[in-house]
Amino acid sequence: MNRFLGRAAVAALAVGFAGEALATEWNASLWGQRRAFTEHVEKLAELVSEKTNGEFTINVSYGGLSKNTENLDGISIGAFEMAQFCAGYHRDKNPTITVLELPFLGVANLEEEVAVSHAVYDHPAVQADLGRWNAKLLMTSPMPQYNLVGTGDPRDELSEFEGMRVRATGGLGQAFAAVGAVPTSVTSSEAYNAMESGVVDTVAFAQHAHLSFRTVDIATWWTENLNPGTVNCPVVVNTDAYEALSDEHKAVLDESVDEAIQHYLDNYAALIERWESVLAEKGVQKVTIPEAELAKFREVAAGPVRAAWLSDMSAQGLPAQELLDLVNSTLEKKRMSN
Repeated sequence: MNRFLGRAAVAALAVGFAGEALATEWNASLWGQRRAFTEHVEKLAELVSEKTNGEFTINVSYGGLSKNTENLDGISIGAFEMAQFCAGYHRDKNPTITVLELPFLGVANLEEEVAVSHAVYDHPAVQADLGRWNAKLLMTSPMPQYNLVGTGDPRDELSEFEGMRVRATGGLGQAFAAVGAVPTSVTSSEAYNAMESGVVDTVAFAQHAHLSFRTVDIATWWTENLNPGTVNCPVVVNTDAYEALSDEHKAVLDESVDEAIQHYLDNYAALIERWESVLAEKGVQKVTIPEAELAKFREVAAGPVRAAWLSDMSAQGLPAQELLDLVNSTLEKKRMSN
């Protein structure tokens, strides 16, 4: 009897340890605060926990694990299992996805942004590029076209951009530089202070960021139709952590991405509806750039910046033209499917 009880106790302990081993806890490194830009990560964490009865949890941290500009480094060493970052923060570390930050790509809405981003993420060269950092691309953080908020007199002509100090990163910064502006790449968290202190005259953000980082609070005007492009901010996971997941947990994570993205899109649509009332409430003037000025901006910025990117990336041995063609063909397919 004693021997039987001993074996039973050992078996019970083994089952207990096995059950504990099945539990998976991940940490996700974000920054700022919970906002429209992070809703898909929050939803993903909710979904995987629900679908696994709490056996797979993702703890979302806003700045507690790493600086936003160092999230890819943290992923590479396994400091955390999931992270969000923006390509423009370190173009040299993720050159392939900077194709998505080229100005005037013609992406019209968030659904198209999701389609082109995920198509690029699936390209073998892009996966190899991020693989250097032990990072697996999971999903994008789709953002609408950026527009400026500014202080002082509104700027609605290209000539008025000469000498304008603008917070803009990546391809957008290059586009503004092409028309004489002076781009600076202060982080999103630093944008308000930079604008308040006069370090920059204008800030280029999507609507949610103007709200979250409060740049709209001190703005006097906003360009409603400049639409030069956007930044690309993937959510990645540590490759080793992903491969260590059980088949069940891996399947749950993968299948929850589309649901998380749809939640993000629905939430962002509600924010866009609210944007107009925010501008009115804060007394921010809407500035419409004349079409002739927009055409000049596209002529001066789009072609040269794109040509320089193609030359630079090709010199690095990357399939630059192939990636740009992939963006264009994906846009075409997406529009045909609609």
